[in-house]
Amino acid sequence: MPSTEQARRVNDDVVPVAVSEAQPVKAEETGAEPEAAFTDDVKSEPALPPLSAHEYRQYNKLAARMDMFHEHFRQTWTMLYQAASSGRRPAGMSLRQYIDQGLQFLSQLTLHHGIEEQHVFPVLARRMPEFQSGGKGKGKGEGKRRAAELLRQHGEIHKGMDAMEDYLRRCRCGEADFESAVMKAQMDTWGAVLWKHLDQEVETLRPENMRRYWSLEELKHIPM
Repeated sequence: MPSTEQARRVNDDVVPVAVSEAQPVKAEETGAEPEAAFTDDVKSEPALPPLSAHEYRQYNKLAARMDMFHEHFRQTWTMLYQAASSGRRPAGMSLRQYIDQGLQFLSQLTLHHGIEEQHVFPVLARRMPEFQSGGKGKGKGEGKRRAAELLRQHGEIHKGMDAMEDYLRRCRCGEADFESAVMKAQMDTWGAVLWKHLDQEVETLRPENMRRYWSLEELKHIPM
């Protein structure tokens, strides 16, 4: 059996370079296909009265908080993807640190989805078809058609996450040599659905949609 010193070393094929301060990320910079914005088909529903500025802020709280979490995932994904695409890591980041960043990203995303599925989605699903696994409910039009799409996206995302985690762990312990091209290929398998999900989930929680199902008082009791 080879000694620890003889174990296969991780091939540090990524050259550190300086990066600028993180900015809000665009999908086309990450390998994900840009997704067209979607709206609810409410033509058959009566028009709702305009919201006051205060009401809009209250109805937008869930979307704003969700987008805050999602922006963290967008920024981390972009750093990982740009390094994998160019073969250059952020300045001062070792290959081991890069791999650990990838594993931490996957762990945090898993935790985020777990909280959503256990505590947030079940409450929203009481009225909103977008969160109902069986597609049942009082939703109409696009809301009805998109029933359970967010949950299906979770499943697709985690297939890619599992494969990427396996690769990074094998690189971390020396069972496999790290290759930027392999890392990029791993991320390409689920990047598009991840970015679609990060945007679509937030849009579903925007005031224009939430007010169709919840009063301002009821929103206070939705966990987030």
